[in-house]
Amino acid sequence: MSGTASRRSARSAAAYRCSECGWQAVKWVGRCGECQAWGSVTEVGAATARTTAASAVDRPAIPIGEVDVRRAVARPTGVPEFDRVLGGGIVPGAVVLVAGEPGIGKSTLLLDVAARAARSGDHGDRKVLYVSGEESSAQVRTRAERIEAMARSLYLASETDLATVLGQIDALKPELVIVDSVQTISSAEVEGSAGNVSQVREVAASLIQVAKARGIAVLLVGHVTKDGSIAGPRVLEHLVDVVVQFDGDRHSRLRLVRAVKNRFGPTDEVGCFDLSDVGIVGLTDPSALFLSGRTAAVAGTCVTVTLEGRRPLVTEVQALVTASTLSTPRRATSGLDTARVNMILAVLDKRAAAPIGGSDAYLSTVGGVRLTEPAADLAITLALAGAITDRPLPHGTIAFGEVGLAGEIRPVTGAHRRLAEAARLGFTRAVVPPGVAGAGPVPPGLHIVESATVSEAVGRGLYDGVTR
Repeated sequence: MSGTASRRSARSAAAYRCSECGWQAVKWVGRCGECQAWGSVTEVGAATARTTAASAVDRPAIPIGEVDVRRAVARPTGVPEFDRVLGGGIVPGAVVLVAGEPGIGKSTLLLDVAARAARSGDHGDRKVLYVSGEESSAQVRTRAERIEAMARSLYLASETDLATVLGQIDALKPELVIVDSVQTISSAEVEGSAGNVSQVREVAASLIQVAKARGIAVLLVGHVTKDGSIAGPRVLEHLVDVVVQFDGDRHSRLRLVRAVKNRFGPTDEVGCFDLSDVGIVGLTDPSALFLSGRTAAVAGTCVTVTLEGRRPLVTEVQALVTASTLSTPRRATSGLDTARVNMILAVLDKRAAAPIGGSDAYLSTVGGVRLTEPAADLAITLALAGAITDRPLPHGTIAFGEVGLAGEIRPVTGAHRRLAEAARLGFTRAVVPPGVAGAGPVPPGLHIVESATVSEAVGRGLYDGVTR
């Protein structure tokens, strides 16, 4: 056999395929050569062409104008911050995947959602089924009593078998089902332990089929991997209707819920929650968590307005600069991007002649919030400048803007939304990039200090307070 024929025969005899992207290989490998996923290549035999015969139609197609749109109307869960993220509530038949790190508060939030949804029926008897594959029913009830999530029509089941879960749904006929978590449920029809790729796909597909066929809303809890991605096959995110990410620092009370994918609403809304010993509470005005509450101005602090989706949040940045006793000065951050802070320190040193080279610099945010957008650059700059000069910003000052390597201050999106939030909270002075004042109406009582460069922002922000 010629070499070309041998290679063609080897390609046609491919017996391994990636369950994530479909990439094929002649021999087993630990990592997919196409999508780079680990452990997704399994033996499936040579690919063969298959055809499916037509079957009888149970529900014939109807004109689009005759489709009942009432079935796609969102129903509130009773938790306004969660409804905000979902687009008004949960649509009957929708499948929502709630992902987050272990211990972040997913189970507490969904148990509260389950209880409030159960009480929201016409007679307070909307049936909700909470399936726990990680805890016993007694453990779930203990948490429900602690967070005041008891409801007469809330039913608990501690199951890990998919067939039993489907049987519970058949017997109860609930309007809402919560499965905590999808990685703990397994099917006897599929090989492998609970949580592997095949099991997660089978469990999700079965629950999605039941949800669509019977109009039952389903909330699936999903764990995340070390890199923050949702555990299990990526196809799971494509199958569900909504993917909700649950974020937060384990050492902070603040929890943020945002929609990564939403077929029924926007994906730029963020829900804020306060997690405490007595449960989880939605925050309609979370800015108070991010401010220190001082009445006197302190050097090395600056307040900025960040946008989480479409929601403006006022956050305080604190900086401390002190003489270093080390050969290499220390740089430490909490809640800020260290690489971004180092860049701003270099810009201050080069463009504003700030004496920062031989000093240690420590920066942090208040309340455990993490600032990632470039709009916080100017606030970091002014906080560092105030710490270096030991001069506080005037009381009631906020700042936002992106800092470039040339020392220029660049405009950011949503400037007037940020200004409106600052004015609502009583701030009277805003240090902003040039052009903001002329781009739209400025809230009454808020003075705008436009600065084109870092040196100008430091001079006008800390010293003269010229407004225009």
